[in-house]
Amino acid sequence: MKTLLLKKGEVSRLICMKEVIGAVEEAYKAFNSDQVEQPDYIGIHLPSPRGEIDFKLGYYKANEVISMKASSGGFIYNPTAHGVPSGMGTILLFDARSGAVICVMDGSLITGLRTGASGAVSVKALARKNAKKIASVGTGNQARMQIRAINEVMKIEGIHAWSRTLDTLSKFKTDIEREFGIPVIVASSKKEAVEQADILITTTRGKGELVEAHWVKPGTHIVAIGTDQRGKQELDPELFRNAKIIVDSITQCTEKGETWHPLNSNIITKDDIHAEIGEILLGRKAGRESDEEITIFDSTGMAIQDNTTATKIYQNAIDNNVGTFFQFLE
Repeated sequence: MKTLLLKKGEVSRLICMKEVIGAVEEAYKAFNSDQVEQPDYIGIHLPSPRGEIDFKLGYYKANEVISMKASSGGFIYNPTAHGVPSGMGTILLFDARSGAVICVMDGSLITGLRTGASGAVSVKALARKNAKKIASVGTGNQARMQIRAINEVMKIEGIHAWSRTLDTLSKFKTDIEREFGIPVIVASSKKEAVEQADILITTTRGKGELVEAHWVKPGTHIVAIGTDQRGKQELDPELFRNAKIIVDSITQCTEKGETWHPLNSNIITKDDIHAEIGEILLGRKAGRESDEEITIFDSTGMAIQDNTTATKIYQNAIDNNVGTFFQFLE
């Protein structure tokens, strides 16, 4: 059996955001349909000034593919010392029927793509149908990815953006207006941005409460992206008291997601979590039930999203004769 090698440039040409959104929807439904085996991910933290490497593994019974993604980050001296980025990713796809490696692909783009798509999936399922304005707390690469994805599922009339760094905020405004023609209003404060939101996106590496509960107007849908490990936080835990809480994985979100904070503060219990998003997509649980509800989607990211997205890229590569085949066993 031959193995396909896909480099970063090839991966970027082999999938569009609309396909990634479909792959993420498939992943969420599969997760809540007993089609997925997904062990807890593991990480290795290396001595400073080096960073960490995380490994996420997922098996999807329907496509008989096992995926393993290795993601590194925080290697701040890599560009000058080693001539490589400070963070990288690699994905291996295995045929679950034989255990053979069928594909080795660059994984540096996939995490950003499927995380952006997760926000769009939640918007489709949970935002008000008349939502028009987005507030973005954080204006880095993932904020851009969220806009790219959400722009596929709704018409965005304006974006109110805030960042701690004015240069980053200015570049975000320039880039988004040039790419999409959507006006970006630079907010003078977090509060000013949040108060305008029909949909609030948080994509920071926050270490404390960035968004206060009383800033959020009724009917807002919140896409909470930045908190994926203990120590990170973006939302006032009080926001969860009267909101409809939806997560990607209850296990992950209650241990290291934004939902951990209100649980730890005894503001909510696990019984107050309304659903995993796959349950809503499958029609087993209700989504938004009124225009006054505040809905929160807590996304920590799952290996099955990498699996379905990478498998789609692999299939597109085969269909379009892209990549290089090699053989381990000769």
